Parts: sequence; structure tokens; C-alpha cells
Amino acid sequence: MIYEFLYPLHTVFSFFNVFRYITFRTIFAAITALLICLFVGPWLIRKLQSLQIGQRIREDGPQSHIVKKDTPTMGGVLIIIAVVISTFLWSNLSVYYVWIILLVTVGYGLIGFADDYHKLTGNSSKGLSGKTRLVAEIIIALFVSLVIYFKPGFNSQIAVPFFKTVLPDLGWGYILLATFIIVGTANAVNLTDGLDGLAIGPATICFATYVLFAYFAGNVKVATYLQIPYVPGAGELSIFCGAMVGAALGFLWFNTYPAEIFMGDVGSLSLGGALGTMAVIAKQEILLAIVGGIFVLETFSVIFQVGYFKLTGGKRIFRMAPLHHHFELKGWAEPKVIVRFWIISILLALLAVSTLKLR
Repeated sequence: MIYEFLYPLHTVFSFFNVFRYITFRTIFAAITALLICLFVGPWLIRKLQSLQIGQRIREDGPQSHIVKKDTPTMGGVLIIIAVVISTFLWSNLSVYYVWIILLVTVGYGLIGFADDYHKLTGNSSKGLSGKTRLVAEIIIALFVSLVIYFKPGFNSQIAVPFFKTVLPDLGWGYILLATFIIVGTANAVNLTDGLDGLAIGPATICFATYVLFAYFAGNVKVATYLQIPYVPGAGELSIFCGAMVGAALGFLWFNTYPAEIFMGDVGSLSLGGALGTMAVIAKQEILLAIVGGIFVLETFSVIFQVGYFKLTGGKRIFRMAPLHHHFELKGWAEPKVIVRFWIISILLALLAVSTLKLR
């Protein structure tokens, strides 16, 4: 709204011309979201405590997590509010993709909210049935994938990292791929959210990386130079990503070890769904597996653990899955696991950015 109201004034006062720059608005979207979280966070924590909205701990989880019981949860609501407000304030709302990304963020947030609410009212660590939650996620992701696919001028080719000319066109199959990416990323982030600040750290790094990818994809000169797909309007999503980075850092202020608040499924699902959608719109779908490599590792650790357990009649690959619990049970202190996963995320993000030239 700031953009909508102030940029037209540039014809009278040249200073307001600065509002047309995506870089300027991205920075201030991040600052706005950060400040919202820092100011609203303490109030929200007190409110959740007064309502006795506290974390339920898995009975089969690490014993060291028992002390986390009743820590305020559903803090992802703070992230969503900060991101939505900042995006509305600083984005050009006439751009089609802004509404799509907000739809996914809020939609997946509502699914997570229902899951968290079910856990709280049921007084257990189990929320909605896996089937119910998955169906709801697929419905939103499929709708968004169809809307993106049928947008005039949409390109159903996918870019393959490290190869300039390998651009397979999936046709209708792209709808299935996009749906899988959005749903898969949402659940991957959800699986990673098991330690204080573990999920929000890599998520911050991923969105910071996609600030660049969205900007490059939306700038015809840069996209042509880098030989990546040009997506008109995608640059405006840099502002959304900037808001996500600011909100994530603001939330991390309270979520860092020892956490004063947890994001809950309302946070992890909305973050993951938004990240998957960003990868689809920016036409860097496969590269998401590198940028979000931590989420991929966490997901595959669960898949391999469950598969191996069933095939061998009870044997395990890891001491516990997801992967972060394995290192906890090996004796690593929780902050050590968290920070090392962050370091790996930074390295993977740098590798992902380097693929723009290493082709």
C-alpha cells in the first residue's frame, strides 16, 4: 500500500521515485517484518502462556525434550502476520504472483493451525490425521499449480542446474511436479522443525537466496545474461522473500535456544509451502533441492529409517529420525546440532547461487 500511495507522487517529488526500485522495497519489507515480530512477539508469548497454548512432547522423542513441555507454540502466526502486512505495504499488488504466494502462505498456515489446535484440544502430540492434512495440502497446491500453468505465456520447461541447454518441457506433467514440490517442501520443513531455531535458520537462508532468484528471473536483461527463464513479474516476489527473511529473523529472536516460543505446524507448513511456491514461480524448481538441502536430508532420513525398519523387521539406520535427533542421541548438544545445520545451509545456498554461472 505504501508503494501504491507514494510511488505515484514521483511526478511531483522526485524523491518518491525510489519506491519503484525492488531492491529498496525488499530491504524495507524485511525491516518492517522484523520490527513487527520484535514488537508483537513479547505480547504474543504472554498471550499464549495465559491461554495455556503449550507444546505437546512426543512420548517416543529424546528425553532431553521433556523440559520443552508447555513452551508456547503456534508462534508461526506471528511470522504470517508480519509477512502479510509487510508484503501488502511494500509490494505492487497488481502483480499476479503476489496474491498466489500469499494464498499459499495463509492457506498452509490455516492447515497448520488446525493441526496445532487438534493437538492442543486432544492433549497429545498427534494432530490431524496424516491423510486429512495431506489432502488439504494437495488441494491448495494443485489449485495454485493449475493457476500458474494456465497463466498466459507460462513456460512449462524446467531448468536443470549445471546445464545451460537442458530444458525439458514437461507439458501437463509440470502441474504434477509443481504440486509435488509445494506439498513436499511444506512437509520437509515441518519434519525439520524439531529443535530450537533449527527450521527457521535454514528457511531464512533459503528465502534470502530466492530473493536473488526471483529478482534475476523478473529482470529480462539479467535473465538473458544468465540464460535462465525470464518470468515477468517474478521480481516483485523478492519483496515477499525479503519480508520472510525479516519475519524469520524476528521470530528467531525468541525461538533461538532455549526457545521462548515454537512456530508449530502453522509456521512450518506456511514457510515450506511458500518456499516451494517460490521455487516454482522463479523457475528454479530443481535447484530447491540444493538450496533447501537440509530439508531434503531430514526428509530422506525419515523415509530411509521407516523403509529399512520395515524391510529388516525392526533394525534402524539412525538412532532416531529425523536426522537431527540422531545427532542428539549421539551426545551432540542441541545448539551444536542447530548451528552446524545452519552452516551447511549457508554452504548449500552459496553452491546453488554458483550454479547460475557454473554451467
